[in-house]
Amino acid sequence: MCLNVSHILSEFTKKRKYRYTLFMRILSGITPSGSGRLHLGNYLGAIQQFIARQQHGDELFIFVADWHALTAVHDAPQLQRNIYEVAAAYIALGLDPARTTLYRQSDIADIPELSWIFGTVASMGLLERAHAYKDKVAHGITPSVGLFTYPILMAADILIVRPDIVPVGKDQKQHIEIARDIATSFNATYGETFKLPEHEIPAEVATVPGTDGEKMSKSYGNTIDLFGTDAELKKQIMGIKTDSTPKGSPLDPDTCIVYQLYAHLATPEEKKTLADQYRRGAVGYGDAKNILLAKFHEIFDGARARFAELIAHPDEIDAIFSAGAARARTVTHTVLAEVRKKVGLTAK
Repeated sequence: MCLNVSHILSEFTKKRKYRYTLFMRILSGITPSGSGRLHLGNYLGAIQQFIARQQHGDELFIFVADWHALTAVHDAPQLQRNIYEVAAAYIALGLDPARTTLYRQSDIADIPELSWIFGTVASMGLLERAHAYKDKVAHGITPSVGLFTYPILMAADILIVRPDIVPVGKDQKQHIEIARDIATSFNATYGETFKLPEHEIPAEVATVPGTDGEKMSKSYGNTIDLFGTDAELKKQIMGIKTDSTPKGSPLDPDTCIVYQLYAHLATPEEKKTLADQYRRGAVGYGDAKNILLAKFHEIFDGARARFAELIAHPDEIDAIFSAGAARARTVTHTVLAEVRKKVGLTAK
């Protein structure tokens, strides 16, 4: 299941000629709130890039942000399901736990300790300006202390592993800026300790159209779920919005959601073939949807089977989490020990 990973890997290699001189340490977190199911937009917008970086040899730290999820999920069984589903999805889609450090946030006790220390150097104004917090309050969500201090915990997540790059969506960019501000305040107070990580907004492929033409998002209810049942998948794809052009008439692939989604999955030759069929009126929208459905199964059925296997054996996921946490702690223990000495919690 390679999709466009080879293309993305090629783009990363080109970038390194002028931007990257060494292999990068990359950090990313996934919050298991809402449903743990991932959709096609998640894969194309983020996971595919992680797999490309993994293949290139970058050092990846990927964590399931279960502490962050507690600000939104107050149903213990649901949270547990979400945690396992997210981890199973990443592994099934190609993240290799032998090459990528995959861990559960709550298995790293160093993170909340560092978060508290950061809370002593971060200003209230910094948190009050957080867009995500203000947006949730504006939408009527009663703010908890955890929601307000969310950026400090995120700063600890990030800075404790000293990453070079943190890939984020546009809506998360400010959190990286806050982490950099906190690192700068700590360094100014206690001496140079933390590197300032760079944010990286994924390539334009991240803008994947949903079944209604808007950006694919759980909140819009327009997703194509990677790990739904065959019946659910067929219903989602056959329900993609199209116009009323009758079968046999020429179609425009550039304005068709079905074709745009197919283009994310198909080879250049396959894209050209279908585009030609569109313009000649050789296929109708129903035909195109069936072609997309077949391509989806071709690409993802292996991952779907692996996902089902992992969900049926959560002990395998627990073992992966345990190994990943042990590997992560070799970094976080070292960083926290240095911090504790600098702030005076332990002797010099």
